[in-house]
Amino acid sequence: MIRDFFFVFLLIQSALAKSSGDQPVQQKWQTLSGDAPSVIARGGFSGLFPEASQFAYQLALSTSLSNVILFCDLQLTKDESGICKSDLRLDNSTNIALIYPKGQKTYKEHKLDVGAFIQESMRSMAINYISSPEIGFLKSLNGKINEARTKLIFRFLAPDAIEPTTKKTYSTILKDLSSIKSFASGILVPKAYIWPVDADQYLQAPTSLVSDAHKQKLEVYANGFANDVPGSYNYSYDPTAEYLQYIEGSSFSVDGFLTDFPPTASEAIACLAQNKNLKPKKGKALIISRNGASGTYAACSDLAYNEAIEGGVDIIDCSVQMSKDGVPFCLESADLTGSTTAMATFMSKASTIPEMQPKNGIFSFDLTWAEIQTLQLQLVSPIEDTGLPRNPANKNKGKLVLLSEFLEIAKTKAVSGVLINIKNAAYLASKKGFSITDVVTSALSNATFDKQSTQQVLIESDDTSVLSEFNNVPTYKKVLTISEIIGDAPIKSVEEIKKFADAVNIPRGSIVLTTGSLTTAYTDVVDRMHKGNLTVYVSVLRNEYTTIAFDFFSDPIMEIASYVSDIGVDGVITEYPATASAYMRSPCSDLNADLPYTILPAEPGSLINLVPQEALPPADAPAPALEAADIVDPPLPAATIAASTPAAVPVGVPTKSGAPKSVANEGICLIALVVLSFLSLGYYH
Repeated sequence: MIRDFFFVFLLIQSALAKSSGDQPVQQKWQTLSGDAPSVIARGGFSGLFPEASQFAYQLALSTSLSNVILFCDLQLTKDESGICKSDLRLDNSTNIALIYPKGQKTYKEHKLDVGAFIQESMRSMAINYISSPEIGFLKSLNGKINEARTKLIFRFLAPDAIEPTTKKTYSTILKDLSSIKSFASGILVPKAYIWPVDADQYLQAPTSLVSDAHKQKLEVYANGFANDVPGSYNYSYDPTAEYLQYIEGSSFSVDGFLTDFPPTASEAIACLAQNKNLKPKKGKALIISRNGASGTYAACSDLAYNEAIEGGVDIIDCSVQMSKDGVPFCLESADLTGSTTAMATFMSKASTIPEMQPKNGIFSFDLTWAEIQTLQLQLVSPIEDTGLPRNPANKNKGKLVLLSEFLEIAKTKAVSGVLINIKNAAYLASKKGFSITDVVTSALSNATFDKQSTQQVLIESDDTSVLSEFNNVPTYKKVLTISEIIGDAPIKSVEEIKKFADAVNIPRGSIVLTTGSLTTAYTDVVDRMHKGNLTVYVSVLRNEYTTIAFDFFSDPIMEIASYVSDIGVDGVITEYPATASAYMRSPCSDLNADLPYTILPAEPGSLINLVPQEALPPADAPAPALEAADIVDPPLPAATIAASTPAAVPVGVPTKSGAPKSVANEGICLIALVVLSFLSLGYYH
């Protein structure tokens, strides 16, 4: 029975209570008191450790705001001992099955007096809040506690659940907030009571609950926050975005959050809220998009680029692909099967190109630009098998962008710079007749990027010969892609890279070593690259919690903080630029700032050391060191003439600073003129 067992109270021992004055000075909040919202740690840091365990409470205190509230779901044992567990059943959250292997042990109904237990407990500790989903229990405490020191909070359960005292549903009780004021000073509600989510997991308009409750002088605490539980697609898998929705997403603010991840709630309140107009400090790491904001819109679409720019990106990127008729455009891969609807229309043009990939594909250079324009883009997730799809409402929105259009976007929107990624140059030259380096050079020149120094130009490739083609423009910064995970970067290898590049793009696994989603150590790769005067960018950062090591608390901002503020990378390449921008703008991104709260980087190996040896997964084999011999690529082959490649640019494609024809196509035009001349002179019959 709820009456006998399920009473919830929020517990702060007096020795741990801190003043809310420790929080950063900010403008007045829209909470009932005007102070910053409270962070309530459900069972401590229960998103990372077992609920109400010693580690959970200790970590909540050490990583959250100093005035964090520790929450205990109180259960009484048969002998009237109090324990903090959110469920009466022990089989699903403890090792009771090992201790009692012959039978499951539960608590049964006993005449236990929870009220007496709480009163007795308050003699030795400070209990600042008591909450319960039962009206009768809260009323029974009237006159038995000091309401100036201990607040009573009425907890709402599911709307259709029955409240035991009144026998009414909680949705019915919600309609009469004035009656709650007679026995409680606040309410604790599931978050959907405030920001409902429809069946497709998109936010609906907010209810008036918070405003209505505040009019009754009732505080409102929202329940149900966890970083590793998918929320609305509106949040793009950024848990801090959800917290901010409840404190600055409308004309109200909740008074506190009940959360499994108190550090994330703390950073949302202390570091990210009320900071939208702040600009990143100079010298901060660059935010470089990966195919635009490809976590929100289809990769390399016009919408993805606009979203990245609006989100605060520094550098927008374009991986240049070629159509059959020589039109350069932006797309992650020359294989159209994953990112477009090409499979449904052009299956007959599928082929296997071992030099590029082991599986079949439908490649852009086998379709004309007119044919490519008939395709729809597809928003896909590289980790969709985990059940975390990306923004279904945007699945087919947006259109492909020509290289010329991409450069025009960069100039018009005045971003800090562009990154042009060049792939498969040798294959395109030898088999398709395209000199993609000449195509990119012409496009940049037509857009005057070679004649200015205001906007950075980064040329990226995994081919050193491609990078060498851009030596004649000293303002261009050359970036070598090292896609394989490496465990070390010896001096000779770094010196070899320096002959061709100014920077490197390396994967996360080359920087942070992990075992079973737990970090074990940082490598020396970044330090070695820096000692060789190379800039280091890390890729690819994503918001989905399944891609983030547990040491980063399933929090993409904490992962960014670790790479930027602790490891010291020079830039992050991300599919969610807005999340990185939120961190870069935050005053908490400066670890040297004199602030009462900051976003501390992870400590590699700290969690894995707590795991019993027998529970650890097998350790991965060490990644190899980068070898100097593997860095230098052979010279690019001359661009041959592809006989089946038309020379003309399709109708409607701009030629001024637009889709430049390849050198091979220009050669075809010249040959055609020569042949016509010879025919006119009678040399050919």
